[in-house]
Amino acid sequence: MVTWRTFIALELSQELKAELGRLQERLREQMPPRSVRWVQLDGIHLTLKFLGDTPLARVEEVKSALARVAAGSEPFSFSVGGLGCFPNTRQPRVVWVGVQEPTGALTHLQRTVEAHIAPLGFPTEQRPFSPHLTLGRVRKEASRSEVQQIGQVVTASPVGPLGQMAATGISYIKSDLQPSGAVYTTLFEARLGQG
Repeated sequence: MVTWRTFIALELSQELKAELGRLQERLREQMPPRSVRWVQLDGIHLTLKFLGDTPLARVEEVKSALARVAAGSEPFSFSVGGLGCFPNTRQPRVVWVGVQEPTGALTHLQRTVEAHIAPLGFPTEQRPFSPHLTLGRVRKEASRSEVQQIGQVVTASPVGPLGQMAATGISYIKSDLQPSGAVYTTLFEARLGQG
């Protein structure tokens, strides 16, 4: 069975990507060389739902579900700022920037996506939604002291507001894993509030 690796996300503005690029550079200079695999700027998205291996037969159904989600959702704005790690700064695996949206519109959109996608055979995520933008992933071969140092840099690097952005559409994206990194193709974009 042919499958595509897919996910649902909000795409970022060029201005915000430029800010994230500057932040990556600043962090890269402070962290041990080659200890973090930095995400290409085109690969930074605000992921709402990772679907993983998706049978081709399901792709059109996912697009239809997203069109329904978007039609019933209004555009909103969110801001980006603050730095952290998953699972925590003592054992960092992922370095991220936080996303803030105080009205609850972003969380509501994510829950609505889950509710429309679950009937298509994609289990609902059990962990609470934690909106973030992944800047980099700690390499598996990083030594314990390098991992410690990464956590210390994140702890010592307060990151204020990086910018604000209007969310006007949700995208359905295909990810092709290549030796040089993932290549992303937007399969479908549904505008919010156009139902």
